[in-house]
Amino acid sequence: MTDSKRYRGSDKRRQLMAAAAQVLHRQGVERTTIADIANAAEVPVGNVYYYFKTKDALVQAALAEHAGHLERLTGELDKLPGPRERLRALVNGWIDQRDVAARYGCPTGTLAVELDKREEGGMDLEAGRVIRLLLDWAEGQFRELGCPEPGDLALTFVGAYQGMSLLANALRDPEIMVREGNRLLTWLDSLPGAQELR
Repeated sequence: MTDSKRYRGSDKRRQLMAAAAQVLHRQGVERTTIADIANAAEVPVGNVYYYFKTKDALVQAALAEHAGHLERLTGELDKLPGPRERLRALVNGWIDQRDVAARYGCPTGTLAVELDKREEGGMDLEAGRVIRLLLDWAEGQFRELGCPEPGDLALTFVGAYQGMSLLANALRDPEIMVREGNRLLTWLDSLPGAQELR
């Protein structure tokens, strides 16, 4: 296989992964077909099977895409000077995505809930691993901030995001993301150790 064919193949695979992540977030696993993902990726349906043999393989690819997105995002946030700034920037990003959250919920959280309801197991654990990435990153920020019990604070932080995304989606009200996001920002400023980084 030539380098250009290999590149085109990996490019199509990436297109399909990105499309799977987007379509599954918007439609859910059960309502999404392989044809939906192929159309979103602008790839012929028959070509999808070359890269992903089953719909479940596409779901796993979507989870990998979400994990990659989260790693890139936290990598960018890590360039900010301090943990409070990083956590605040993440919350502000959530607020900026309020319309998407109100329409579709959290990409990983909604997928985790849907996958957990399936009789065949396994992929719900994959979705949980993506959420664990965020928890671990947040815990590191709270630890660097010098807060006691950083793991518990990370659970509170990520739980608040999941809750506000769920409520914004259930009520179709993006302003919930704004109000609860601002409450999270105030909470971050009130934490021990946060004062010195203002």
